[in-house]
Amino acid sequence: MKIVIAGAGGVGTHLANLLSREKHDIILIDPDESRLEAPGSHLDLMTFNISATSIAGLKEAGAGSADLVIAVTSDESRNLTICMLAHSLGAKKTVARIDNAEYLNSRYQSYFKGMGIDSLIYPERLAAQEIADSMKMSWVRQSWEFYGGALELIGVKVRDNALILNQKLKDLGTSSLPFHVVAIKRGEQTLIPRGNDSIHPGDLVYFMTTKKKLPEIRSLCGKDSYEDIKNITIIGGGRVAVQAAELIPDYMNVKIIEMDEERAKRVTALVNERVMVIHGDGRDMDLLVDEDMKKTQAFVALTGNAETNILACLAAKRMGVRKTVAMVANLDYVGMAESLDIGTIINKKTIAAGHIYHMMLDADVSNLKCLTVSSADVVEFIAGEHSRAIAKDIKDLDLPEGATIGGIVRNGEGILVSGSTRIEGGDSVVVFCVDMDVKKLERYFK
Repeated sequence: MKIVIAGAGGVGTHLANLLSREKHDIILIDPDESRLEAPGSHLDLMTFNISATSIAGLKEAGAGSADLVIAVTSDESRNLTICMLAHSLGAKKTVARIDNAEYLNSRYQSYFKGMGIDSLIYPERLAAQEIADSMKMSWVRQSWEFYGGALELIGVKVRDNALILNQKLKDLGTSSLPFHVVAIKRGEQTLIPRGNDSIHPGDLVYFMTTKKKLPEIRSLCGKDSYEDIKNITIIGGGRVAVQAAELIPDYMNVKIIEMDEERAKRVTALVNERVMVIHGDGRDMDLLVDEDMKKTQAFVALTGNAETNILACLAAKRMGVRKTVAMVANLDYVGMAESLDIGTIINKKTIAAGHIYHMMLDADVSNLKCLTVSSADVVEFIAGEHSRAIAKDIKDLDLPEGATIGGIVRNGEGILVSGSTRIEGGDSVVVFCVDMDVKKLERYFK
C-alpha cells in the first residue's frame, strides 16, 4: 500500500516505524526538517520537508494516488484540512487525529464522510477507554471484550501462589479447561505457547475465555484475595483523565489530583459531581495519606511525565494499592516500566496505531488491538464461506509462526478452541499474533 503520513511527531514516527517494517510504500511529511532526520535515516521510507496543508506539497508527496493518508500533526484543524485536500486530490482513504470528543458522535459521521474524512482518531479517548476497561477487574492487568463479551481476553500477572505453575500446558488441557492460553510474556520475550511450554511465576499470561469462566481463572491464578475496585485515585488532570473519569462505571468513586490550580478548576467544571477534584501534588505522600490511600483499590498516574507516572505507581504499590496504571508516552520506557512490575501500562501511540492499522486490512476485520507491553496484536476476522480456514482442524491450518487462534464466536456464543476445533463459514475468529504482519493472516479468512 502507498501510505502518506502527515506529521513526524510521536504518533506519526511510531506509525512510520510500524508500517515500514511491513514493506509498505511510506511517505512521511513534515515542515520541520529536524523531525525527519531520524526516521529518514533509520527507516525504509521517503521523507518530504513540506507543509501538508499545501496543495502543491501534497501533490509532490503523491497524496493523490495514495491508498491511505494519515494526518497526525499536533493541530486538529490542520489534520482535518489535510484529509479534505488529500481526498479531493484522489486519496482512497483518509484518517485524521482529533482532540475533540464531540466529533466522535455518531450523528456527525456522515458529515465528516462528506468532507472526505473516512475515520477520526482521538488517542486520548482510546487510552481513557482502556483505563476504564482495566478498572472492571482488580486482578487483571489488561482485558478486552470481543463480540459484546462473548469472548474475553485477559492478561494476568501470575505469582508463586498460582495453581497452574510449572505444568506443561498439554497436561492442563482438557475439554473442561476454562481458558486457552494464547501468549506468555516472560521478561522481554512474548511466546506463543505450545503443549510442552509451562507457566512460570512472574509471567504475564494472556488467557482467552468466556465471561462465566472468569471466576475459575481468578482462583487458578491465586487472585481471590484481590479486593474489587470501588475507589480510584488519578493524578494528572489532563484530557485522558477527564475522559477516563467519564467512562469509569458510576458505582466507582473517582478522585483526580491536579498540581496546577487553574487546570484543577477547569477539570472540576468538566467532570460530573461524583468525581472529586483536588488541587495538590499527587507525588506528595502526606497528601496521599490524607486522602485515605489505604482505602483506594486503584491508582492511575496520567501526568505528562512518564518518569513521574512510573515512580508514583511504585509509591502507590508500597502503600498497599494493588491495581496501578501508568501512562507512558515514551516507547523506550515501556519495557522498563513492565520490568518494574508497576501494573497496567497505557501508551497512546500503540493504541492509535491499532485503530489506524485496521483500515489497511482487506479482509472482513471488525477490530484490532495492540498490546502495549507485548509487541502483539489481537485481530478479529470473519471466516468467509469458502476460505482456507474452514472445514479443517485448527491444528492443520498451518498458521504462520507467531500466530494462534484464541477463540471463535458462532451464533453469538463464544467457543474456546483446541487443536481439533473446526471453523465454519461466518464464524468470528479471534487471532493472537506476535511480531508479524497481520495482513499475512488475511488469506486464511477471505
